[in-house]
Amino acid sequence: MLDSLKAQFIQPSMLYPSDNFPTEERIELGRYLFYNSALSIDSGISCASCHQPNLAFSDNAILSLGANKQQGSSNSPTLTNIGFHPYFTREGGVPSLELQILIPIQEHNEFNNNIIDIGERLKVDSFFVALTEKAYPSKPYYYAITRGLAAFERTFVSNQTKFDQFLQNKAKLTQSEMEGFLLFTGNKANCIQCHSGFNFTNYQFENNGATYLLQNSGRFRITKNNADIGLFKTPTLRNVALTAPYMHDGSIPTLKQVLMGYNKGGTKNHFQNKQWVKPLNLTNQELENLEAFLNTLSDFQFINNTKFKKHD
Repeated sequence: MLDSLKAQFIQPSMLYPSDNFPTEERIELGRYLFYNSALSIDSGISCASCHQPNLAFSDNAILSLGANKQQGSSNSPTLTNIGFHPYFTREGGVPSLELQILIPIQEHNEFNNNIIDIGERLKVDSFFVALTEKAYPSKPYYYAITRGLAAFERTFVSNQTKFDQFLQNKAKLTQSEMEGFLLFTGNKANCIQCHSGFNFTNYQFENNGATYLLQNSGRFRITKNNADIGLFKTPTLRNVALTAPYMHDGSIPTLKQVLMGYNKGGTKNHFQNKQWVKPLNLTNQELENLEAFLNTLSDFQFINNTKFKKHD
C-alpha cells in the first residue's frame, strides 16, 4: 500500500515549447531579466521583488507592492515547479508560461508597462543585447524577453525535500510526519483529493471557503459564469511552510491557521464546494501531524540554489 502511495508523487518529465527549448544562454538571459527593475514603468521593482528565492519565489507580504507603490490585487504565489503547470495565473486564463510573462508586465498595479517599450529601454543595455543575440539571434527584443524569462523560470524545479528522500527510500519520516502523510492521503483528511501528484495539485479550480469573495473574483473573471465566482487554481503545496501568508488574498498568516480552517469545514459560508469542504473533526495531535508532514515538503537546497540568484 505504501509503495502505491509513493508512486503517485513521482516527478514527471517537463514539456518544453518547440520554439523555446532551454539552452544555457536563454536561461542566463532570463536570470538577468528576472532581477532587472527596468521591466517596471518606474524602474522600481523586478520579478524578484515579489518572487524571492529565499521564500521559494513567493513574498511574505499580504499583497505585494507594484510600480509606483501600487498595491497588488492578490498574494504573490510561489513559482516552485511552475514549469509543470498546464496553464497559468490563479484564474487559469493563460495557456503558456511565455504568455504569462506579459500579465505582470501589463497589469497597472504590477509593472504597468508595455513589452515593446521595455525592449526599447533595454536596447541600450549592452549586457542584455549581447545575451539576447546569443540566446535568440535575429529575434525582436520583446520575443527574447518573454522567452528568456520563461526559460529561466522552468529551471525552478524543487525535488530535494525530505519527502522526496522518503520517496526514494533515502530517508525515514518521523512517526508524526508519517501519520500526517497517512492523514493527508487517507479518507479522514483527504487532502490528496485536490493536492495530488508530484506538485501536490490537481490544477483544478476550487473554492475552499477560506476567504470572503468579491462578486467578480476567481475564474469568473475569465468565464463570466456565476458558478465560477471564487474558484482559483489549486496551488502547489511544495515549500508551503516557506510561503506564508496563505490564500489568494494573503488573509491567513500561518499554516496552522490554514489547517484549523479546513478542520472547521471552511470559515466562510458562501463557498461552492460543499461536497468536500466539511468539518474534518481532527484532533489537535492529528493537526500537528499534518503540519509536520507539510514541513517535509520544504526544499532548502532549492531556496539556497546559487543558480537562481542575481548575477554578481
